[in-house]
Amino acid sequence: MISVLFAVLTSISNGSANVLQRRAAATVPQSNSMHLSLIGHLLRQPVWLAGIGLVIVAALCQAVALATGPIAVVQPIFVIELPMTLLIASYVFRSRLPRRAWYGVAAVTFGLAVGLGSAAPTGGTETVPGLSWIPALIVTGIFEAVVVAVALRTRKNARAALLGLAAACAYALTAALLKDAVARLGGGSGIAVFFASWQLYATAAAGIGALFLLQNALQAGSLVASQPMLTLGDALISITYGVTLFGESIRTGWWLLPELIALALITAGCFELARSPLAAGISPPKPRTR
Repeated sequence: MISVLFAVLTSISNGSANVLQRRAAATVPQSNSMHLSLIGHLLRQPVWLAGIGLVIVAALCQAVALATGPIAVVQPIFVIELPMTLLIASYVFRSRLPRRAWYGVAAVTFGLAVGLGSAAPTGGTETVPGLSWIPALIVTGIFEAVVVAVALRTRKNARAALLGLAAACAYALTAALLKDAVARLGGGSGIAVFFASWQLYATAAAGIGALFLLQNALQAGSLVASQPMLTLGDALISITYGVTLFGESIRTGWWLLPELIALALITAGCFELARSPLAAGISPPKPRTR
């Protein structure tokens, strides 16, 4: 399935980018939080620019995935970005993952399989019908404003978690807008209609906002605070957009039980993996030789 393949490729690129950006953002003084000077500081760091390059690759892969599959299928797959990043990092740094980290990889992977198998997202339209975007954008704007306002009243990990949630919502919105825009490109209307659609430019605006929120989340506190909120928030909010905007359907009723179990597994796995030194972009020390 093409959409699944490119969703996996997106996860690899995004996960690697988050680690690189975390390394760069951790060096920024707290006084630069929620200021444009934060971006100016990051632009001078090659490791952050490398992360941005991976973000661009991820965006292209995500566009293909969303163009070929339901958003409620594609976006939840992104929860594997952290496990895949750690596996790659462990190979690059030639460092073994701790046993607990392997438990985290297994929990996230198994939880994703159980969750998608139980929810079985299907159906949906390629584009958002009528004026459905208006209430969706209003609700999203209110949600973002409340979360950011509360975040500004907190510090450290609490702020990181809340800003991670705000970034997750912005990334989910970006995905929904991107799917709507890309569908117009493949609908036989021509490339002119694609570039004339407001969804394309709203995608860029939402993506920039999401990136800004993410940098502040990574700079505010530890990865263990921001990453789970970012990963789970993106998946759950994207499913909400898929159901409410694109008319996609998921199983409910007694299927909610395995879905909640899957959510618990993914949550526990993300917290465990985010504690790993590799997740923070730090190569763990090599064992001493006797």
